Amino acid sequence: MDDALPGFGVLGPVTAWDAEGNAIALKGPRHRSVLARLIVARGRVVPVSRLVDDLWSDPPGDAVGAVRTFVAALRRALEPGRPPRSPARLLVTDGPGYALRTSTDAVDAWRFEAAVAAAGTLPPKEAAVRLEEALGWWRGPAYAQFADQPWARGDNRRLTELRLHAVELRAEALLSLGLADRAAADLRAHAAEHPWRENAWRLLALALYRTGRQADALDVLRRARALLAEHLGVDPGPGLRSLEADILHQADHLDQPPENPAGRVWEQVAAAYDRAVAPDARARLESTAGLLRNLAVTGGSGLPAAREHRVAAIAAAEELGDAELTARVIGAYDVPAIWTTLDDPEQAAHVVAAAERTLAALPSTEFPAGLEQGGSPVGQEAARARLLATIALESRGTALARGSQAARQAEEIARRLDDPVLLAFALNGAFMQCFDRAGLAPRRDEIGAELVALSARHGLADFEILGHLVRLQARCALGDFTAADRHAAAADALAVRHERPLVGVFTGWYAALRLDATDQAPANQAEAAYRDAAGLLRDAGMPGLAEGLLPLALLCLRLRHGLPLSFDEDTDWGPYAPWAHPLLLLDRGHLPEAAEALDATPEPPRGLLQEALWCLTARAALALGDHQVMARAQAALTPAAGELAGAGSGLLTLGPVSAHLTDLATALAGTE
Repeated sequence: MDDALPGFGVLGPVTAWDAEGNAIALKGPRHRSVLARLIVARGRVVPVSRLVDDLWSDPPGDAVGAVRTFVAALRRALEPGRPPRSPARLLVTDGPGYALRTSTDAVDAWRFEAAVAAAGTLPPKEAAVRLEEALGWWRGPAYAQFADQPWARGDNRRLTELRLHAVELRAEALLSLGLADRAAADLRAHAAEHPWRENAWRLLALALYRTGRQADALDVLRRARALLAEHLGVDPGPGLRSLEADILHQADHLDQPPENPAGRVWEQVAAAYDRAVAPDARARLESTAGLLRNLAVTGGSGLPAAREHRVAAIAAAEELGDAELTARVIGAYDVPAIWTTLDDPEQAAHVVAAAERTLAALPSTEFPAGLEQGGSPVGQEAARARLLATIALESRGTALARGSQAARQAEEIARRLDDPVLLAFALNGAFMQCFDRAGLAPRRDEIGAELVALSARHGLADFEILGHLVRLQARCALGDFTAADRHAAAADALAVRHERPLVGVFTGWYAALRLDATDQAPANQAEAAYRDAAGLLRDAGMPGLAEGLLPLALLCLRLRHGLPLSFDEDTDWGPYAPWAHPLLLLDRGHLPEAAEALDATPEPPRGLLQEALWCLTARAALALGDHQVMARAQAALTPAAGELAGAGSGLLTLGPVSAHLTDLATALAGTE
């Protein structure tokens, strides 16, 4: 796209932006409709008479003049630097009408068409990346405010169909890459939203089968058969029928062969390192620290293994009595963190204690003004900032003042040193300490935005992914699912490109949340989507995220829909048991026991689910008439009045906080 020319968006509300990405003011709906009508024409001339007919069902007397006024205003907005009386370059006059003459790359819909066409010719990994990026351009229905106009209807339907095709192409690419869990999470919502697309059901069943869920795969195919028969009076096509037979017979061709690993080079380099570097060399510890960082983002058993060996590496460095080496070993583990509950609090405490000891042992330095980055004092300051950021990250979820203090100090040093990698790490610490009260989603959105911009400029892929996930959570909290969709797609595209499988856990859960929060499907389908998302957590190595999460999500779903809270007695609620038990006891009619449980319920920990847990407390207090607890919940939730309870996690929701506050205010007013 020509840097000097604006871009145009019709994959959602019709809009335009300048070369820097800033929105261009297009005035009223008639101006936007003229622009949209010319985009539909794809560079062909639209006569003024046709524009008049398309803009008005009953044109005013000066309709032609009005169209010319709209065009003149659009020209001024789109080419503000064009000299007076010079010919327009974009919105040109040609014979009896006007045409928009711009490049294919300038219009999001045209770029989307080209990207989907190109993806069909690419290898699976490149296709998945291209499609993730392209699907992220959608901001709503095509030509949103004009979708029902006769002149836009055809393009709207064609682009909508192409988008659905792109979702299925992406799923096929993910299946080819062996990422069946991620494909299943995406396809569950897709099939629920578009139940007549047999290919969506086929791909979902295949994805479930490849994750070892044969019974679920067959259930999907039988549900598809029932829907088609009940609503359309047709039987499934040959694709669904043959897949059902193949699953029943466990046909060999359904299994995805593993990709050939690039192990040969690894083995050669590892052998060369062993030969070249002495067994007792300190360099081995630093190399180990870097390797552990990479191991932590691989998924599967990599994350818990990295945590375990990290503690051992730190202990080994401390035994050598070299504070600077220990600082480098601790600080090298700048693994982006998005979840606010620690996976292993005991290990985290060991890391924090070691970081504090190392900070105290480092030589005291003043940061000299104007000293270049290579100077020793600057290096020591950077080491301090990394230790401080580590303390902020590893003390998340606690009420200790040291965590937030360390986060502020790390960020101050990183900004002073103008070190983008260090600043990204420090911003992660700032994010983790941004939970001292409810209602801070806008602040976290700012942190995420800075992380995305900073990381994109400096090629920090892992922190760019983190920034998109932070913004996904924040936009969910604020009910902006269009923006959240965009950040989910961007995170997924980067994850495929850089082989970061754990990202799919969070975007898969987001797909289930979106299905639930936007009421796109009945409660039973949303519940099935949450169960699919929980499958993504198997062997992900994130117990701090996984423990009790599915029951909590289902509890919130059932409460929101007014459904019975039917859970097995042995359901593992993990850390959420104190907030679930009063409501479960109430559901069973055990009021005295529920009151005791509510009285023992602690304040929610500082994290992404604190608003949801406060709302659970509020629901129990309302049911029991406990005005003291109601007042505490009201005070805690009031700053989050504009948010969706729990949606800031990107995982689940209890609906608008404002609705809970209204119930609390009504109940408390009755006691005055």
